[in-house]
Amino acid sequence: MKNFLVNIWAYDHHAKFKVLSEDDAVSLEQSILDKLGEKSINWEYLGISYDNRVNRITYEEVVDDTRPIQTKKVLDAVVGTGAY
Repeated sequence: MKNFLVNIWAYDHHAKFKVLSEDDAVSLEQSILDKLGEKSINWEYLGISYDNRVNRITYEEVVDDTRPIQTKKVLDAVVGTGAY
């Protein structure tokens, strides 16, 4: 089981929440649908600043790692390259 951070942009609204799911598409989709069915999600109204023709769902795995982030200097900018 893994934690996933889910972002949904749809119909002038945005929601951001975490779900616990197996690492496969069917299980993740079911976890998202279960969370939507709970009606515990706070939907933020985006108003006219959002193009409502574009509706999308994104997700990323949440890694609770306490190790410090390794940095690297690239073109005079310091960027994160992963945990030690």
